[in-house]
Amino acid sequence: MRRCLVAWALVVAPFATTTRAADQPKTAAKPNVLFIAIDDLRDWVGFLGDNQVKTPNMDRLAARGLTFTRSYCAAPVCNPSRTALMSGLRPGSTGVYENNADWRTTNAAGVTHLTKHFMANGYFASGAGKIYHGSYPPPKDYWNDFANQGAEEDDTPKAKKGKPGDDSWGFGNFQFGPTTGGDDSLADYHIVSYCVKELRKKHDKPFFLACGLHKPHLPWHVPQKYFDLYPLDQIKLPPVKENDLADVPPAGFRMAKPAGDHKKIVEAGKWKEAVRAYLATISYCDAMVGRLIDEFDKSAYRDNTVVVLWSDHGWHLGEKEHWRKFALWEEATRSPAVYIVPGLTKPGTVCERTVDHMSLYPTLCDLCGLDTPKHVQGKSIKSLLGDPAAPWADPAVTTYLHNNHAVRTEKWRYIRYADGSEELYDHAADPHEWTNLATAEKYAGVKKDLAKWLPTENKPDAGKKGKQ
Repeated sequence: MRRCLVAWALVVAPFATTTRAADQPKTAAKPNVLFIAIDDLRDWVGFLGDNQVKTPNMDRLAARGLTFTRSYCAAPVCNPSRTALMSGLRPGSTGVYENNADWRTTNAAGVTHLTKHFMANGYFASGAGKIYHGSYPPPKDYWNDFANQGAEEDDTPKAKKGKPGDDSWGFGNFQFGPTTGGDDSLADYHIVSYCVKELRKKHDKPFFLACGLHKPHLPWHVPQKYFDLYPLDQIKLPPVKENDLADVPPAGFRMAKPAGDHKKIVEAGKWKEAVRAYLATISYCDAMVGRLIDEFDKSAYRDNTVVVLWSDHGWHLGEKEHWRKFALWEEATRSPAVYIVPGLTKPGTVCERTVDHMSLYPTLCDLCGLDTPKHVQGKSIKSLLGDPAAPWADPAVTTYLHNNHAVRTEKWRYIRYADGSEELYDHAADPHEWTNLATAEKYAGVKKDLAKWLPTENKPDAGKKGKQ
């Protein structure tokens, strides 16, 4: 269901009368949490070394804390990724593998989710935007207050989209082009405004404030000024290999769907235009993060708040002849993760260990002095936040659809599909995953060691079969 921007005006109207930072109370004994969730943001951010994108605000945020260079999602799809992170249960433990599975009808609804756990331990939990998948918002008692839960990703008013011929193009829900409106013509602007209002309030309890930004999720419609940051003749395409799918097993080929998005984009000659639109949308998101952080810095809570920024998964832009997420390769599974923890993380630090987003729930509990519920399947990474070089044996594990998994260590990516077919990539020698080593006998021992980390619980698919 679409929400109109008029409704947002009602949400954010109180801002002018809210209490400013100078009037705030002393900081609470337990740290607050500022939880910044971004949709579809891959590793194209400045703080992870990308030299094409412009993300000055996320870069300055990362410079204040610790960045994980090898952070991965639990699932390369919005709904299962978010369900896993918020519930603490991996996709195989719930059967939530796709966007068509209602987690509220599975055992994921029978455990204590992240915000409910914080609320039970004296926190005020509020937020706005996309934290859970919009189709399946949680019951109202998962928050003390929440704005815009369940809003559509396509939040661009049609009247404000650009006209055909002005860099607009697309098919189905793969649409991009400039809007004629300003930053406030998109829901993300008002999501941040709600969070700004919360930061201006007096809080007599520690708070858990969630800011869920939709962009850079499709459609890639943002104001023209963000497109102007990226002249088309300067766009660099991601590195690709011709016939890269030749050594990929049929199960992987079916996920890639080379005759789908990729064929349409290439045949239309729109590859650079699509990359430009994705970059523009990232920069719009970055501007919204900037607004949030500017207000956070003015608040009384800056010195007693754990800040975590994460994205639900990555995104392909033609690598492996694939677009979007919905795959188990590096581009779809790697996503940014930044932690700022007063008194623990050091500014500008980087951790090269492999972690996945199942660690967020237990880590936030650990940092805030809360017991971690027994059902939570991830492990706290607090030790890495204090010492990025600390020993860490666990790989990152990602699941897409029933019984298809990827195991990622600092050196290897191992994929095993439900039919038993495999892929193996040596990231030290092959960072783009161009050469599948799985059929080489000399790597049998490597595969055996990595296979020990494959999930053993693979519940039936809780969603109805349909178009992926």
